[in-house]
Amino acid sequence: RDCAVSLPLRAAPARRVRCPVRRMSAVFARAVVEVLRHEGGYVNDPNDPGGETHWGISKRSYPGLDIAALTRDEAIAIYRRDYWDRVHADELPPALALVVFDAAVNQGRYPAVLMLQEVVGARRDGVMGPETLRAAGLKPLHSVLVEYLARRAMRYAFQPTLTRFGDGWFRRLFSMHQSALESM
Repeated sequence: RDCAVSLPLRAAPARRVRCPVRRMSAVFARAVVEVLRHEGGYVNDPNDPGGETHWGISKRSYPGLDIAALTRDEAIAIYRRDYWDRVHADELPPALALVVFDAAVNQGRYPAVLMLQEVVGARRDGVMGPETLRAAGLKPLHSVLVEYLARRAMRYAFQPTLTRFGDGWFRRLFSMHQSALESM
């Protein structure tokens, strides 16, 4: 079925996007299912830095969106357009695509790319461009995954909300590592 929806791009006016549910790549389909396992239903925890969220999509990032009414398909469309595509995940090996995509969702697109650039020795500019993609393909995949996940863990370790949310973040990290290994 066609699930075209109008979604705002942060502060920009709403635009039509097509939900990728029917035409998504197998790699994205697997990755988004993994992310959604950790980003479940509606939450409005005042202690959560994300604030009001549904399917992991936050009101803070999408102030013009009715978060409480957000459907799973709409969330998937946002994940595809604003996270997966922005980090060029289709151009990475599937295992690395999963962990970079998850980092972009959970820790931010810019930090997700910076961490990868640090790991692969690319220029640190936060842009997933040809240099970063090329460098990511030159190192052994397992080494890149281990180093990347270690950097993600260190970012979590220095968050002021670690004591409240740390168990969940680290469970998520270990789950993503397991899923990445299974996709190799």
